[in-house]
Amino acid sequence: MLVATAFVLMMTVPALALFYGGMSRSKSVLNMMMMSFVAAAIVGIIYVAIGWSMGFSGDGTFFANPFELFWLDGVETADYVFVMFQMTFAVITAALISGAVEGRMKFSAWVVFVPLWAVIVYFPMAHMVFSCTDDSLICGRIGAQDYAGGTAVHINAGIAALVLVLLLGKRLGFPKEKMRPHNLTLTMLGAGLLWMGWYGFNVGSIVFGGESEAADTAQFFSETGRTFANTTLATMAAILGWLVVERLLHKKATSLGAASGIVAGLVAITPAAGAVDIEGAVAIGLVAGAICAWAVGLKYKLGYDDSLDVVGVHLVGGIVGTVLIGVFSTADGAGGIDGLLYGGGVDSLVDQVLGVLVAIVYVGVLTTIIGLAIKYTMGLRISEDDEVEGIDLVAHGESAYDLHTSSFGGGAGKSGVLAAATKSTEGASA
Repeated sequence: MLVATAFVLMMTVPALALFYGGMSRSKSVLNMMMMSFVAAAIVGIIYVAIGWSMGFSGDGTFFANPFELFWLDGVETADYVFVMFQMTFAVITAALISGAVEGRMKFSAWVVFVPLWAVIVYFPMAHMVFSCTDDSLICGRIGAQDYAGGTAVHINAGIAALVLVLLLGKRLGFPKEKMRPHNLTLTMLGAGLLWMGWYGFNVGSIVFGGESEAADTAQFFSETGRTFANTTLATMAAILGWLVVERLLHKKATSLGAASGIVAGLVAITPAAGAVDIEGAVAIGLVAGAICAWAVGLKYKLGYDDSLDVVGVHLVGGIVGTVLIGVFSTADGAGGIDGLLYGGGVDSLVDQVLGVLVAIVYVGVLTTIIGLAIKYTMGLRISEDDEVEGIDLVAHGESAYDLHTSSFGGGAGKSGVLAAATKSTEGASA
């Protein structure tokens, strides 16, 4: 669990920061990365103070007392590792939202939004999804199977992202100007680190039955093998699904498509990792990769500016993975329920759909209230002039790439490259 926890923290810093940073424009890459780092710092502290209590104390259906386990009062240090594990889930869920608002949300507004959203939206959702009501291995009060956070993490972040982009409006020039990723090398590195970290995310989410030590040991070897294999195979299938659709729609199979396919597959298998067999995992990955590759284009048709495709990947992928549990789950999986394909009828499928709807409505309404409150008090968006200049310089006083001239020997000389360029093209601007 220590290793799994460290892996999930790595998913935010640096993996998500690199993934989003590479997809950003060069004038907003530092801000994009800072949003992940600051979200980790803010949410992590608040989680220990009241988040654990709101998520895992009490018997309430939807809400728990934030002060029952205030600052982990009464929690044994032996349980701290599980607290830290759940904390990393809260951290990355908040950070995921940032990709939708690239280059135009006030940094100060983000710093205010994150703690409000964590307390009002995420912590109660975590209680609904991850907190067990009985000894069943199907934990959660939301009514749907969710092994590691399809509803609490991905649908949650996706809906919040959609609300914010609607409140913020479009980036200047969108969609007429092509706003390409500035460094796809960073994005692919981030995607690879996310894939590695996701083993902590999914495999570490096992919930033991507790009948006996021998039973827990047997469950450990059986279930972690399933979740590790499913996480791997669904991701591989999603890469292929995304690239095929991308090739059909745009005549190219791109590196950005491969990186996005990785994330789409990981998102979709998150709720289903323990519920399906390996054939189901491949099917879910293929479907998610294909649908998400199509869904990222909806922003151009429907007119919302989801900068880095949080809605198209996390919301859509989370819905696909959560709903398809009702089709592909098997009785020997973590939930112990056969899905529609295995003769279980439509009951499980209906439960999964209802769970998705509960998450969408709850998150959508409360995020809208938070966003409007910030918009009409301190404001959500930077000015047009600041957006043109670039939020890195405006908000942080920094640039990701210092391309100014270098001076040597007390300022008398020029860098070799600049000197050569100036000499070969006399009169040209360096």
